[in-house]
Amino acid sequence: MRRLGTVVLLCAATLHCGSWRRVGTQDAPTPADQLTQVVNGPSYYQRLGRLAAGDPLPFVGTVAFAAGPGDSVITILGLSLENRALAFQRDKNLFVARYRVAISFQREGARSIELSRDEIVRVPTFQETLRADESVLFQQILRLTPGSYNVTVTVRDASSTSESRAQGRYTAPSFHPGTTSAPILAYQATGRGNRSDPLSVVLNPRGAVGYGADTLLAYIEGYDLSGPITVPFEVLDEQQEVIYSDSLRFRGGRPVESQVVRLAPDSISLGELKLVLGSGPGQRTTSALVSFSQAWVITNFDEMLDLLRYFGQDARVNAMRKARPSDRSRMWRQFYADTDPNRVTPENEALNLYFGRIGSANSRFTDEGVPGWRTDRGEVFITLGPPDESIETTPGTAGRVVRWSYLNYRLSLFFQDETGFGRLRLTPGSRAEYERTLNRVRRQS
Repeated sequence: MRRLGTVVLLCAATLHCGSWRRVGTQDAPTPADQLTQVVNGPSYYQRLGRLAAGDPLPFVGTVAFAAGPGDSVITILGLSLENRALAFQRDKNLFVARYRVAISFQREGARSIELSRDEIVRVPTFQETLRADESVLFQQILRLTPGSYNVTVTVRDASSTSESRAQGRYTAPSFHPGTTSAPILAYQATGRGNRSDPLSVVLNPRGAVGYGADTLLAYIEGYDLSGPITVPFEVLDEQQEVIYSDSLRFRGGRPVESQVVRLAPDSISLGELKLVLGSGPGQRTTSALVSFSQAWVITNFDEMLDLLRYFGQDARVNAMRKARPSDRSRMWRQFYADTDPNRVTPENEALNLYFGRIGSANSRFTDEGVPGWRTDRGEVFITLGPPDESIETTPGTAGRVVRWSYLNYRLSLFFQDETGFGRLRLTPGSRAEYERTLNRVRRQS
């Protein structure tokens, strides 16, 4: 379950001779090893117009606008964080993390609007602290005057002092009679009748939806529409082709009239989508993202199937690879459901763990000239997890050997650089032991 921070309303205008180094147990995932490292997540989200920051404390955010009383603009800033990025501490029967969000809206020629909030995240189990999906939502509501603002958001972990910052420029529009809001991507939204009524919306800060799994919700408001009116609504894919078209019908005669559009991702393309409302000068647009999961910025089906090579579902992955494009969303949806160890939660914990380890492997094993997840160490790390002990010769020496030990499996694996070019490969004996152990683990699970 995602956790939403309190909303506050502000009014403001192997062995070999040589020397040895004992590594110990430092290969457990760290907060910096985020799922978003599978690809350059921050860069992708920034291209979509989001506030996005990377390590050491990754987050993604967005700003949305709606009409407020008089000429004011209701502004909602939403942030999406992963539990894994926060430093949790045991507090009796709970695990607790604390973080601070500092926000600045700066308009040229006007006084900067700045505020900060301290938030607490409480989870009941240690496993919850390792969640790498969107597990924390933060939201802040302000009232602004129309204009362009430089927005800066800083998120700081109170325990580890990790800190990340993101900046963006956003324009708070004037909502004259007869205009509409831009589509606001949300998880929940309740319509209202007047500009002075509170705006009850839980933002989807990433603007992301899982392919074949979720529904993308867009909330739209019309203001002081004089009478019945039809407003065109289109969805464009990355090639700027229209993949969905409809018309929104407003009855008019109300200060505020609301519409909700729901889009099923099995009927739309992977990648960036542009939601376009209206035409001409009054046109409003919003960008969304369809990925294989909200937690992974992976928008290519063949890339996803390649990344699943160590997941242990070879027959089903090959079947999806050979399937017709029209069958792929259905097959992916079934694959996602069948591999989910806990269907009570919205995320697939097995896939989250798997892709989290891919991200960790890419960060850790950077010395072989290939992506970390494609190395032998990466393969073992992804499938068995971090070793309990790692011992290696001095890095850079000829004949370098690394030994990994897994105490629970009574397994020792040796990686050796036989060619002297820095590529560590499992020795033949270790490869056989590893595969026997992996097969046993998979049968038991």
